[in-house]
Amino acid sequence: MSIPFQELLDFDVATLSGKLRARDISPVELTEAYLARIEQTDGSLRAYITVTDTLARKAAKKAEAELAAGKWRGPLHGVPIALKDLVYTKGLRTTGGSKILADFKPDHDATVWTRLKRAGAVLLGKLNLHEFAYGITSSNPHWGTVRNPYALDRIPGGSSGGAAAAIVARSAAATIGTDTGGSIRIPAALCGCVGLKPTWSRVSRYGVLPLAYTLDHVGPITRTVRDAAMMLQIIAGADRNDSTSSRERVPDFSAGLDGQISGMRIGVIRELNDGLSDDVARSFNAALETLRSLGATVDHVTIPSLPLAGVMNGIITWAEALEIHEDWMRTRPQDYGDDVRRILEIGMMTTATSYIRAQRARARTLAESIAVLADRDVLVAPASAIVAPKIGTTQILEAREDRVDVVAAILRFTQPFNSTGQPAIAIPTGLSPDGLPIAMQVIGRPFGESEVIRVAAAYERARGALAPPSEIA
Repeated sequence: MSIPFQELLDFDVATLSGKLRARDISPVELTEAYLARIEQTDGSLRAYITVTDTLARKAAKKAEAELAAGKWRGPLHGVPIALKDLVYTKGLRTTGGSKILADFKPDHDATVWTRLKRAGAVLLGKLNLHEFAYGITSSNPHWGTVRNPYALDRIPGGSSGGAAAAIVARSAAATIGTDTGGSIRIPAALCGCVGLKPTWSRVSRYGVLPLAYTLDHVGPITRTVRDAAMMLQIIAGADRNDSTSSRERVPDFSAGLDGQISGMRIGVIRELNDGLSDDVARSFNAALETLRSLGATVDHVTIPSLPLAGVMNGIITWAEALEIHEDWMRTRPQDYGDDVRRILEIGMMTTATSYIRAQRARARTLAESIAVLADRDVLVAPASAIVAPKIGTTQILEAREDRVDVVAAILRFTQPFNSTGQPAIAIPTGLSPDGLPIAMQVIGRPFGESEVIRVAAAYERARGALAPPSEIA
């Protein structure tokens, strides 16, 4: 008996995997359900730049034949996914969300897509983003403004806004994003899904358009922590095409998903526990109580240099992004959106000494963070001080009648862990009274994704699912 389309879309990847392998559902039927959902929602959301419907149908038929023959490639076999449009796909348009690369078709695949394709994933398309991944709103002047599925007048966060919006709108089962200052975790937090930034170098960046070489991370955006662990398992590991990719052993990230956290020690970062909106503060404190109720010891820690991490991240990004964009800024400055062009112009004024000092300062923040993790298993902090602001808003008036800068209220919580390269996951903690998602981060030691995933999964089980957004117009 055929499963209704809506029910198919409600299954997470872990559930889909079991049903596909048992042949309870068909990859072809599943892919058609997702393509229909994209058609239904994307006129409002603008989550996609390119929909690869013909390719998806072909891949789904291949997956169906393989599964019928008992050739199971793993948990993503036959699962429809989508990629942020920074990820190279051979012969398929990869725009970077820009006008400059509007017609660019790479001659090779990114390693992350090679690994997902080898695992049997079905590509639905390429996802919209903030232009060249250089911003947190995903208001793209070239490909349309991405909107938050919980409220279409709100930003989805960025730069991987389309990746998070597609997850929550059920127009992709799983997605890949990138994170230079928070671009996986911010949209996951503001849209109400899970975003995992692995340790820097854990996942190859070969074939992914860069923003800042020493800060860029690639990782999954999914519905659940389990799904994120499953995706990370496939994409992690050394890559001969990326000399910066780590040869650190890749553990079984799913091994601790069902584990308890009783006895674990969790540090709340003091420097990231102020300036919160009332709704975020209430939700975060409730999350801490949930962690305590699960048997974890929760106390405060201090990382003195952490407030400077945003400055470090900014200086490094200004310089490294300009190096990437220098030729285009000389020859095609008019083809950038105003906001991205202005930030690249700041890069022109960034001195070599500032860049070197910022790079040196990173080591201090990482050392302090590792020091507090010597007797803690993970750290936690809010993922943002505010819920998703309205599109076009630069400042908001909080209940305390303080004007809050939107960018600062979001980026200061995520940027530090790009500077340190530590793994961090954003996970929903609830909804505000206005029905907007709120989230916290769990942060670990370098290559400590397993502990991060274990704590996040335990919290997710205790919290339960978020109420889904209302139907998208």
